Amino acid sequence: MADILKPGLFGLTHSNRDFTQQESWGKNQFNSSLPAALASFMDKQGLENVYLTLDENFKVVHGKISSAKLFGIEPTDDNLFYAFENPFTPYQQLLIGHIPRVDLVTQSRDEGNCLKGLEIKLTAIPDNSTCNLSDDRFGCEIVIRPDTIVYLACSIAINYKDKNEELKQIIGADFDIIEDWTNAINVLPYIRKMIEVIDKIALENLLVQEPLVMQPIWKTEGKSPKLADNCLDVFIWSNLAFAQLFCDVARTEIAGNKITRQVRTIVWLFKMLFDFSKNGQINHRKVIDELSYNTKNDKAFAVSGRVTQPYMKCDELTTPRITKNQIKEIIFGGGQNLLSPERRFDAIIFNSSELFD
Repeated sequence: MADILKPGLFGLTHSNRDFTQQESWGKNQFNSSLPAALASFMDKQGLENVYLTLDENFKVVHGKISSAKLFGIEPTDDNLFYAFENPFTPYQQLLIGHIPRVDLVTQSRDEGNCLKGLEIKLTAIPDNSTCNLSDDRFGCEIVIRPDTIVYLACSIAINYKDKNEELKQIIGADFDIIEDWTNAINVLPYIRKMIEVIDKIALENLLVQEPLVMQPIWKTEGKSPKLADNCLDVFIWSNLAFAQLFCDVARTEIAGNKITRQVRTIVWLFKMLFDFSKNGQINHRKVIDELSYNTKNDKAFAVSGRVTQPYMKCDELTTPRITKNQIKEIIFGGGQNLLSPERRFDAIIFNSSELFD
């Protein structure tokens, strides 16, 4: 481990963040740095991450994935470099314009090449929708940004890089008659068919699905801000399991005459793959900016803990494997003193019961 006297995070020896400086401990930085350190620490403890993948029956199933496979290199390897908020450049060739940044790109220091690109969502359990339920029914909200859908599309499209015709045949010709994709009225009748096509593409790629979203959880005692004794664990969504999450939600919403966020995410993913089958590239900015359907583009979609819990339900969700007493081994050298947490008034009121005595 690095000099224990200096502030730092477990395993993050080489990265584009200087953890001796307070600016590397802001909320946005910490939310991706801590999960990387947590996965590295779990590897040291001989623990693998919970891996959510899609099976041939379109069910999200649980397995395990080592942090070495997740990062593309052993976490203890001195050749590992953590590049936070960086583009995963292998996908650049698939896109028109600049590739968006992703939360974490692992690289090899000697060659400088990208190994893996991961979106990270550090989530609290329970969320507001499950905090009043029993412990085994706790769930966590997940909020997804549009750039994650770009990476999802790329992770699928790269498998058809030299096989455009294959993808074109799976998609079929039904969608060629849509002249104006910006008009919801033109698109709504095709949503169900789009989901069917996404399902077909998923079946074709079951053997090459790969990690896309890293979702560490931190657990509290119900609604309180007090950490549970067993409070930290890591869940990984494969690209296809993640797609199934919002496809399943969209299936319940397509009877309406409005394009919800989840349904719009279907349109975004499908249109990117549709364009790739035609042109061999994706104009991701054009898709996201023009196909907004009168809904803000600040996020792709959000689902509550009641939605995610059935997918994530397992022993590790109820009783995370890393305890609060181990946090001092993940954050060391006084790093906790460099944190600048948001001061939320509702949290202060909730934790100041003496004000109402």
